[in-house]
Amino acid sequence: MSDNNKHNLVYFENPSMRGLYDAMTEWQRDANRRLLSITVQRDGDNYCCIALTNPTEVVITSADGHNHANVSRFGTLAVDGQ
Repeated sequence: MSDNNKHNLVYFENPSMRGLYDAMTEWQRDANRRLLSITVQRDGDNYCCIALTNPTEVVITSADGHNHANVSRFGTLAVDGQ
């Protein structure tokens, strides 16, 4: 799993809502990633946003973490036990 997927929180702040929007749009364009969810609050004179990014890799496991989904090179899905 890449390190890029282990950190999925991003923080933005700007004195104007338009500036915050522009900063978030620029980040998405530069990072080539989507924001999964955001929350915007006022902090003093700034608009602040904590955003959760969309993961680049998803691992499907059973609830106990012992079985993992595996996609073969032919595109079939199987479950592997540890």
